[in-house]
This record gives sequence, structure tokens and C-alpha cells, in this order.
Amino acid sequence: MTATAKPNRAASRSAARLAAVQALYQQEMEATKLPVLLTEFHNHRLGAEIEDEQYHDAEVAFFDDLVTGVDARRTEIDAQIVSKLAAGWTIERLDKPMRQILRCGAYELIARPDVRTGTIISEYVDVAKAFYEKREAGFVNGLLDGIAKAVRA
Repeated sequence: MTATAKPNRAASRSAARLAAVQALYQQEMEATKLPVLLTEFHNHRLGAEIEDEQYHDAEVAFFDDLVTGVDARRTEIDAQIVSKLAAGWTIERLDKPMRQILRCGAYELIARPDVRTGTIISEYVDVAKAFYEKREAGFVNGLLDGIAKAVRA
């Protein structure tokens, strides 16, 4: 592996994570069927230029795993998230982008032991920073850290 291969892979996985959050948000907003959603992202979003901004090429297989994995294991994932929320909070009380960030991060912690815990948490904190202020990014950090302690003993 060359010295440039690692950053390219890291960037393509970062792009896949952001795209997965966006895809799952779209799925929740529009009730888009999974095959249609994946095809749309494969053909029109991953690595595309949108509104004069060039997006990094995303690792397609990783993107697909995140989206299909969250979709298939949503009940298990949501239970983990709810178990770490403050008393009186429900998953529905979180806004839609935050739900998808937490779902993707929790899915990786549960189902992707090949990815380091610190990498997962850091990546989704960065995704949160794309949508939110520092406080919400800290919330993502704390919640995913709690899930990691529960599922990666």
C-alpha cells in the first residue's frame, strides 16, 4: 500500500459516511424504497458535483453496507441509542439529521468490528459538525462513546 492510498481510502470512507447519513435522511423524509435510494446515490450523488461543490468519491460497498445495515437493524440500533438518552427523551425527539448520524455511528459500532472505535466516533463527530454547532457534536461524541462501551466490551 502506498503512502497516498491510506488518505484516499479514509477520504472515500468519510464521503461514504456523509452520503449514508444523507441517504437515510432522504429515506425518512420521502419514504424512498431502499433499491431506488441506492441507485439514485450510486448514479447521481456519490462523487458528483452538486451546486458547484465536488464531492469526494465514496467507497460504494461501504456506503451500501451502512445504508442497508442501518435499514435492516434499525430496531436494534434505535434501542441502543434510546438506552443512552437522558430520561424522558425519545428517538423521535431528536431531529432527523441527528437520528441518522447516530444510527450510522451506532451501526458501525455494532456491526463493523473491523473499524476502530475511535475512528467511528471521530468520523461521526465530524459529520455532526457539518450540520450542527459544537454542542451537538459533543452530544454525538458522548452518545456514541456510551454505545461503544456497551457493544464493544
